[in-house]
Amino acid sequence: MTLSVSEILALETVSARAWPAARSTARGGWRLYASAGFSGRINACWPLGDPGVDLDAAIAEAEAWYQAHALPSLFKIVEGACTPARLPERLAAQGYRPHTETVMMTGRAGDRADPSVVVGEIVDADFAAVFAATAHGPGDARERLETLERVPRPRAFARLDAHGSPAAIGASAAEDDWAGVFAMRTDPRFRRQGFARRILRSLMAFAAAAGATRAWLQVEAVNTGAIALYEAAGFTEAYRYRYWERTAPPAV
Repeated sequence: MTLSVSEILALETVSARAWPAARSTARGGWRLYASAGFSGRINACWPLGDPGVDLDAAIAEAEAWYQAHALPSLFKIVEGACTPARLPERLAAQGYRPHTETVMMTGRAGDRADPSVVVGEIVDADFAAVFAATAHGPGDARERLETLERVPRPRAFARLDAHGSPAAIGASAAEDDWAGVFAMRTDPRFRRQGFARRILRSLMAFAAAAGATRAWLQVEAVNTGAIALYEAAGFTEAYRYRYWERTAPPAV
């Protein structure tokens, strides 16, 4: 699904609301998000519009805001849609480098729900258990579970059990025509058994029931296995983004 720049900006706004940060502020058309420092999307500046001030001043204001929240300055740069367009060049001159290339994929909502998948509106203990088993430590799990609690309705938390234990999970939030998919996790003991595919089908059924016709999800470019799963479900690449973080001294 090919998206225009205006559609990319609109989808970025939808995706920000679907995965809400603990704290946020605005600098003109830039949106700054902060949480506990683990999930990139809710701990980064999204420069999707005119900041309203000189570029160097805007960068400095963002850096000061993140410093006040005891977080590193992070900029989420969408290919072909950041404002101003010369921002990556300026960040590079100030010692920032890109990392964590991520693919935004889009597809069509609607599928037949798997009757074995449990779908509800709250994060229960079994859902949280799978998250804890797949997180990068307790801090990462805590931040993401707290974020899931803030996900706006209509929303769905899906879980599939195996042999009496929670095995795979996924979540979705619908807004008008779009439904997002996130928190797709499978307990390491139950991987490569098709559970993620069944979770995705049930989430797409929820999305259609909530009135959405299109779906979006984000996956790191190096995660080729997940990309193949989503492509098999009809998702295609819409655009990419990277996080820029200072890893070198500014150029002189």
